[in-house]
Amino acid sequence: MTSFLLLMKNDLYPVIFIPHGGGPCFFMDWTRGPANTWDKMASWLENFPRSLPQKPRAIVIFSAHWETDIIRINSHPNPALIYDYYGFPEHTYQLGYPAPGSPALAERIKNLLSAANIASELDPEHGFDHGTFIPLKVMFPDADIPVVQVSLQAGLDPKLHLQMGAALASLREDNILLLGSGMSFHNMQILMQGHDPQNHSEHFNQWLNQSCTATPSERNQRLSRWQAAPSALACHPREEHLLPLMVIAGSAHDEVGKNVFTDKVMGATVSAYQFG
Repeated sequence: MTSFLLLMKNDLYPVIFIPHGGGPCFFMDWTRGPANTWDKMASWLENFPRSLPQKPRAIVIFSAHWETDIIRINSHPNPALIYDYYGFPEHTYQLGYPAPGSPALAERIKNLLSAANIASELDPEHGFDHGTFIPLKVMFPDADIPVVQVSLQAGLDPKLHLQMGAALASLREDNILLLGSGMSFHNMQILMQGHDPQNHSEHFNQWLNQSCTATPSERNQRLSRWQAAPSALACHPREEHLLPLMVIAGSAHDEVGKNVFTDKVMGATVSAYQFG
C-alpha cells in the first residue's frame, strides 16, 4: 500500500505558516552572527514534510515578498527564480529550484477568489521569489511538486487576507498544501542589532500563540486587529511578513491552531503555526 494514500473526502489537508529565514541563509556560511543561527530552523523545515499525512499534490504559497494592487496568481508552467536578496555570496545567486507551476491550479484559484468577490488576475510571467524557493528548497528539495505562488494584496488589510484563505480552503480537500511564508517577527533594526532588550518579540509571540490557539471566531477577531497586540508595531513596522499568517488562518475553518516551532534568531523570537 502506497504511503501517499488519498485522504478521505471530508478530511482537510493541514495548512502552515512558516518563518522563511533571512535571504538565502540556509545555503551559505552565516557570518552576520553565530554560524549556527539558522540551523534549528533549517532542521525543522527539512523535517516538517514527515509530519504531513501524505505528499502534497501541489503547493499554493503566499510569500511576504510579492505584493500587488490586484491579487495575482503565478500561472507560468515553469516559473523562473527571482533572486530578490542583496549582498550575499555569489553562489546564492546560482541556486536552482525547478519545481513546475500549474496553470490549471492557478485558474482554479482565480475562480475560487472570484466566487468570493475577491478580484484577482493570472500572471504568466512572475517567478518564485526567495520567500518561496528558499524554504521550499529545504522542505521539498526534489522540486517535484507543482507550486503556485499567490501575491498579497498591497493594501495589507488583514480581514481581506483572512477572506482570501477562507475562499481557498476547499483546495485542502484535494491534498493541496496552503503555505504562508513570512516571519512572525520582522523588525530589521532589531534583527541587525542582534538583541531585543525590551522583549518585543517575546511579548508579541505570546499574543500570537494565544490568538492562533483560540477558538476560530476569537482567532480571526484578534488577527484582524493585530496592531492592538502587545509590541505589535515594534515587531512589524510594516506587516507584509505577518500577512501570510492571515491567509493560512483564514483557511482553517473551525480548526484550532498550534505552535509547531519556536526559536530565537538574531535576538528575536520567531514561530510557526499549523492548523489541521
